[in-house]
Amino acid sequence: MNITGNTILITGGGSGIGRALAEAFHSLGNKVIIAGRRRQALDETTAANPGMASIQLNIEDPVDIQSVATQLSKDHPTLNTVIHNAGIMRPENLLAPNLADSEATIATNLLGPIRLTAALLPQLEKQPSAAILTVSSGLAFIPMAVTPTYCATKAAIHSWSQSLRYQLKSTKVQIIEIAPPYVQTELMGSAQASDPRAMPLKDFIAEVIQILKTQPNATEVLVERVKPLRFAEAAGPEKYTAFFNQFNDAMNHPH
Repeated sequence: MNITGNTILITGGGSGIGRALAEAFHSLGNKVIIAGRRRQALDETTAANPGMASIQLNIEDPVDIQSVATQLSKDHPTLNTVIHNAGIMRPENLLAPNLADSEATIATNLLGPIRLTAALLPQLEKQPSAAILTVSSGLAFIPMAVTPTYCATKAAIHSWSQSLRYQLKSTKVQIIEIAPPYVQTELMGSAQASDPRAMPLKDFIAEVIQILKTQPNATEVLVERVKPLRFAEAAGPEKYTAFFNQFNDAMNHPH
């Protein structure tokens, strides 16, 4: 994708990776619209970035998704890029399951991007060039057992992105998957933002932007730190199982 001159919608754009991506693309000369549930977070972000726009969106609600897509087509007819960043990550005990958490995770992380893509695709296809960026995770490739539904949705996003890319190969819409490693955000609480095991957010965004600049035809955006997770299975079943157990034991140990 070209990283300048776009009109970009970023879901979950009021905090974490979404806000950092929004600010990076805004500084590169793109028109950025951030979307999210929390009006206060959206307002704080746009106030800090003059010229950035926002729209409230409940990504779990299919009716709201369609309404927002209709509004975007009116207010931002040049919209040519969407970044599916909104997501929730909740620990689950599968011996005493909380199905409400599982269902909310699936609705937000998987059905949200599917529904929003369906709603926006007619507008994207009209543009001279367009891109859909999905945000999966290193955990799509080696799950963290304490967050099973989150990891399952990210594995599904990886699979869905491949199918979407194949089905849209005759269009001008590029499909790019960003797979973050463990990053210093507040996705699972404030402690994560300072966890030394996590990649600093600033460093992650800088590497992502550099990859997009230097590899405009990339299908996957993989920072160096996520590659051990992305390619763990290539080592074979025995080594994968050993790495899976070692990884989960380490992530369960308090920092």
